[in-house]
Amino acid sequence: MRAALTILRRFAGIGLDRAGHLEKALSMVGGLIGLTGVILISEVHLGAAGSVGLVASMGASAVLLFAVPHGPLSQPWSVLGGHMASSIVGVACAVAIAEPLVAAPLAVALAIGVMHYLRCIHPPGGATALSAVVGGDAVHELGFQYLREACVLSDHLTPVMLNATAILLIALVFNYPFRWRRYPAGFVKSVEEPEPAVMKAERPSENAHE
Repeated sequence: MRAALTILRRFAGIGLDRAGHLEKALSMVGGLIGLTGVILISEVHLGAAGSVGLVASMGASAVLLFAVPHGPLSQPWSVLGGHMASSIVGVACAVAIAEPLVAAPLAVALAIGVMHYLRCIHPPGGATALSAVVGGDAVHELGFQYLREACVLSDHLTPVMLNATAILLIALVFNYPFRWRRYPAGFVKSVEEPEPAVMKAERPSENAHE
């Protein structure tokens, strides 16, 4: 029976959850804080109705940033590049193709390809591309301003870029106090990577000259 359960677990892809209660709680609190910021930003730019699709994609990003902050799909270039590239693709498809049933799947497919070539695979980017097509009038009226809005005094970051940047900064600040969670992953390696055993062996002993 135990062997059968092991085979079933492997087949289903069920991993062994080794995260402690503190880790799980931090993931939840981080997601709460991150999404609160995203919702506020999205409503300012798109309104409550128009922000639904964008918030959904950022919600998926929050899972990666706060539950698996050191995963390759959670790193800054994946988040920023993935969302921005997918936004461009999604808006282009929405503008060029009138039929949503054609534009929506094509936008997601092309976004996958673009993210591959740009080396910024971020699964929530697919939802960002999709929301540009099916996000309703609020998103459609923005057109490519969905990516960037200009004003007289300065350039405003777009809802997508602003939300992606905000959630990245929140992840950086929120995870920093916890040494094992510091974000991005490169920060942990550059600051706290243990010294290789070979280098330790080659280093003279502190008592060698005593």
